[in-house]
Amino acid sequence: MGIYIGEKTKEISFPLGGIGAGCIGLAGDGRLIDWEIFNRPNKNSNNGFTHFAVKAEDGQKVIDSRILQGHLQPPYTGTGNKWRGFGHGVNRTTMSGLPKFENVEFIGEFPIANINLSDDSFPGLIKLTAFNPFIPLNDKDSSIPASFFDIEVKNITDKQLNYTINFAMSNPLKGININRYKNIDGLHIMNMSGGYQEKDYNYGNASIATDSNNINHQEYWFRGRWFDNLEIYWREFTSFGAYKNRRYDKNETIEMDNLTGNDVCMISATISINPGETKKVKYVLSWYFPNCYNYWDEFNKEPEYKDTSKNYWKNYYSTIFEDSTDVATYCYKNWDRLYKETLTFKEALFDSTLPAQVIDALSANISILKSPTCLRLENGEFYGWEGCHEDTGSCEGSCTHVWNYAYALPFLFPNLERSMRDLNYKYNQKENGEMCFRLRLPLGREISDFRACADGQFGDVIKVYREWKISGDTDWLISNWKAVKKSIEYAWESTNYDKWDPEKSGVLTGRQHHTLDMELFGPNSWLTGFYLAALKAGAEMAEFLGEKVTADEYRDIFNRGKKWVDNNLFNGEYYQQQIDLKDKEILKEYVTNDDNSAIDSYWNKESKEIKYQIGEGCIIDQVIAQWHSNIIGLGEIFDPKNTKKTLHSLYKYNFKPTMVNFYNPCRVYCLDKEGGIVICDWPDDKYKPIVPVPYAEETMNGFEYQVATHMIQEGMISEGLEIVKAVRDRYDGYKRNPWNEFECGSNYARSMASYGLLLALSGFEFDMVNQAIGFNPVINQDNFKCFWAIGNAWGTFTSNNETVQLTVLYGKLEIKTLQLSFIKDKIKAVKNNEEIMNHRFNEGSIEFNETISIKQNTKLMIYRK
Repeated sequence: MGIYIGEKTKEISFPLGGIGAGCIGLAGDGRLIDWEIFNRPNKNSNNGFTHFAVKAEDGQKVIDSRILQGHLQPPYTGTGNKWRGFGHGVNRTTMSGLPKFENVEFIGEFPIANINLSDDSFPGLIKLTAFNPFIPLNDKDSSIPASFFDIEVKNITDKQLNYTINFAMSNPLKGININRYKNIDGLHIMNMSGGYQEKDYNYGNASIATDSNNINHQEYWFRGRWFDNLEIYWREFTSFGAYKNRRYDKNETIEMDNLTGNDVCMISATISINPGETKKVKYVLSWYFPNCYNYWDEFNKEPEYKDTSKNYWKNYYSTIFEDSTDVATYCYKNWDRLYKETLTFKEALFDSTLPAQVIDALSANISILKSPTCLRLENGEFYGWEGCHEDTGSCEGSCTHVWNYAYALPFLFPNLERSMRDLNYKYNQKENGEMCFRLRLPLGREISDFRACADGQFGDVIKVYREWKISGDTDWLISNWKAVKKSIEYAWESTNYDKWDPEKSGVLTGRQHHTLDMELFGPNSWLTGFYLAALKAGAEMAEFLGEKVTADEYRDIFNRGKKWVDNNLFNGEYYQQQIDLKDKEILKEYVTNDDNSAIDSYWNKESKEIKYQIGEGCIIDQVIAQWHSNIIGLGEIFDPKNTKKTLHSLYKYNFKPTMVNFYNPCRVYCLDKEGGIVICDWPDDKYKPIVPVPYAEETMNGFEYQVATHMIQEGMISEGLEIVKAVRDRYDGYKRNPWNEFECGSNYARSMASYGLLLALSGFEFDMVNQAIGFNPVINQDNFKCFWAIGNAWGTFTSNNETVQLTVLYGKLEIKTLQLSFIKDKIKAVKNNEEIMNHRFNEGSIEFNETISIKQNTKLMIYRK
């Protein structure tokens, strides 16, 4: 797990950056690629000539010099256009024409990557460690716009040698390039800027820095034509001794042709290493591009820096740092702490008895938080695309029905998740309770007039309940409660033109928009399930807040709806949609004088049938509401027996161990001998609509993780793990990037459903309103260990036949109850940091006489014998 060599390094791009701060990709061969530091995606980009290099000297001569990269993987024809495009070979700015290391091993355990490099011709072993702080609950330090590099060299000869590590980087600014070296209290910084005004969207700067004692720097490579810059650079660097600085006046014209690119600067650090000894050089690459604007819709004209009132905002990190030099300085002052806390998290996550494919899926997809899928607005609020196109975001607006699946953020950075609810209820709700499912930027713009989305609208209610239970913050719940009630009651609001549930039946019977981008007509368990879960969550929240009348109403509607769904939609194997596909009158109900979209979009004149429906199909999300409910402790949404039969049917009909003979006219995310579980399938004895629900034959990772997790929750452990392995086998480093699960674009948010696997396998439960958490492992109960995070703390949970250990590695955990359902007999003692705790044990529940506080780096021990 996590080790990639040879062809398995081909597609790797390991994101190094902050939450909402952009990132740079570390390629499997050691290159720095995907420069996504400009407040938007920038896939397949190469900031030409940027690289690390090393040379070894024995005091008299240079023994060997090479760049810290492995061999580039084919094809070698070239990409792009004209003189350095297709038909012109590998782009020389990749540095692939220079000596490289023969042996490269990439070890990726997000958030830390290691690359081991060796070569018979080079007198040393190199280990490059790269990271950006990922510290759950500490969103500030996890949002730093920088990449950290620790380069370790081991002298494998029998004599002392000098090794010089060089970091060269092209100025990423277009136009004028200003590169200037500065020394700030022993920190050597090369700052790169351009000729932009401070409020210009393109304004910004970047820096490379090292705290090494013996350094050399060059502000500019030689400016010339043809291949002059790289020719002279390699001659200067590989010569014995130090090279000289070169500076051009910032107003001097850059006389370089299109083969060279921007100006390049560099800093080198030289270390003397004895035989068998190891030493390190540390570098930081920081960036600062503070100005954001809406480039993707009707505001897509780049704003003038003098008029920034309409379509302009600052990103979060600009409120913390002054420039990239300030970022670099902070990184070095806090390096040891930031790395230690990041490593502590990484080790807690990976030192686990969970199956390898689960840790792989979980760790790989939390990297989405460090990708340009995620933004942080000026006040720190979190905003997410669905994913990333090559150079723009994919599907704007913290899309509620996509982010329904993303379970990593609410546990790892709960305040950021809460900010999504705050923004949505403040800016996206109409007076009648109708919710837009896409948040528009800049904040405060008019709400979209597109219809509400059923799974998105009710999903946000479920998430409010979840955030309340995770945080225990009732004041926060109260601040959003009025909007939450409006959101629920829009189902029967008289102005609901889609007529979801006008009779308060507890069943959605109207026109229902959903995450598969079209609408269903008529009852179905998938979308009604979201409605039922929202009603049940709403009833519990209302009861807690003293609104008994509201609670009783919601609960009555829930009970009616649940009974009807179980009695009328379950066909003996699974839940199906109730609709007469040949009945055009269903659509006519939604036709108005100015809206004929129901007929135009959904009536198939040729087959005389309603399009884009499920009908008798077996759809992957038909019991997704129960998945949510199981995680957040909401209880029963569907009949448990029906739920289990449904999951068995999904495995029977929808899971394809191989796609060799499977027909897929949709987007191809899984092919040939790969396996996966498809969105919807129709058993042989069921009727498949002529034009079925969109994406029916696709495999989409987030949906797959959802149903796999649900199977594990319901006892189908082997089936669930088989699906997870099928997904991760597709992202093997050769076929696809292990740290880029895609759906409608790269770094797709829905894949963070994989965090649910941790919750299901550990049986993690929580209710911080009542200061209670619990564990009930479903595998390896005799020897179990996993990571956990909740509220204001995170750590590890370990259990065996003799002890249970709850360790807090960060923050402070305050609880009154610890539920350990897997312990059936009595326990001997409970100690908190060696102090014996008074408690009551009842049916697996340890109840303390008063709230106990488990502090950072201490543990709660439960002795079973």
